Amino acid sequence: MTRRSFRRRRVVNSIVVVSFQLENNMKLSEFNYNLPRKMIAQKPASPRDSSRLMLVNYQNGKLSNHIFNELPNFLNKGDILVFNNTKVFSARLLGKKESRGKVEVFLLTHHQKNIWEVLIGGKRMQIGKKVIFSKGFECTLTKKIDGGVWKVKFNCSGQKLDSLIDQYGNIPIPPYIKSTTKKSKLKKEYQTVYAKNRGSVAAPTAGLHFTKRILNKLKKQGVILKYITLHVGLGTFEPVKEKKIEDHQIHCEFGILDQATAKFLNKAKKNGQRIIIVGTTTVRVMEAFVNKKGVLKANQKWIDIFIYPGYKFKFVENLLTNFHLPKSTLLMLISALAGRRLVKKVYRKAIKDKYRFFSFGDVTLFNNFTK
Repeated sequence: MTRRSFRRRRVVNSIVVVSFQLENNMKLSEFNYNLPRKMIAQKPASPRDSSRLMLVNYQNGKLSNHIFNELPNFLNKGDILVFNNTKVFSARLLGKKESRGKVEVFLLTHHQKNIWEVLIGGKRMQIGKKVIFSKGFECTLTKKIDGGVWKVKFNCSGQKLDSLIDQYGNIPIPPYIKSTTKKSKLKKEYQTVYAKNRGSVAAPTAGLHFTKRILNKLKKQGVILKYITLHVGLGTFEPVKEKKIEDHQIHCEFGILDQATAKFLNKAKKNGQRIIIVGTTTVRVMEAFVNKKGVLKANQKWIDIFIYPGYKFKFVENLLTNFHLPKSTLLMLISALAGRRLVKKVYRKAIKDKYRFFSFGDVTLFNNFTK
């Protein structure tokens, strides 16, 4: 599967655009909160499943503190976890112009063979100019699209190009992580243990808490594991800036839901089995691929579904998710699911109890069940 641009697009029959009544004309300021900088996690818990877990029942408002490796205690045989199996790749390439000036090339879109759409930092870039990453590995600027976005042609393609990108590229970690970790270790840390389909510039972070040990324990317990794909784009780092949140244009990402998984989840939902969605990226696929009757439809398409309070969920009920940035679309999504009042209560408790926040931080399970 090739990657495409993460800028908002209008493609007939391929993008899901959702509109609904905004709850009480909410403003961006309503999704703000103050977080001490020291609570932003700079590295994952070790081992991963030793991170903290806050169990949140959004029916009765009860909150309780746990360790993530206790998750199997809250699940039963026949329960289902749905994961995003996208794989992060090294999208940041640092190179030099022919004049020897440094330049960064951020990979956005794989069009065909050795042709990519990229974001290039720096000035005085012109068609025909080369960016050199190493001896025998370079690209040539062929077309300017808009702003700092260019179309480039690499001097190799296929598996060789992928291998060179992995060798010389860097994982584009969020700007709030000031990591001094070695490149090879960071690539492993910022990747889920079940990652499979290459295509993301950011990890589906709720999945970072799972270890092979806990996945095996869940399977032996009879918990069912299912997978979809959403390739997380550069826009995931973009903050909401508009005062009225409905004016924000969310980034476009490519989602995949296969026929067998859709059929299985539809049947499970009909039978009343508990389905826990792992991460907001997985939520976006579920809600973008469901019809008005609540039935999932298998497909592969670009989606730009923006979920905020006022949205009526058609499939998702239970969500495992990290603690999100202030004023972010992700915080708006969980507020739509659990309610703004409860989410504010959860975040106040998390700060008071010194939970770790954001990509490498701790996790919450928003649920409407008790074991």
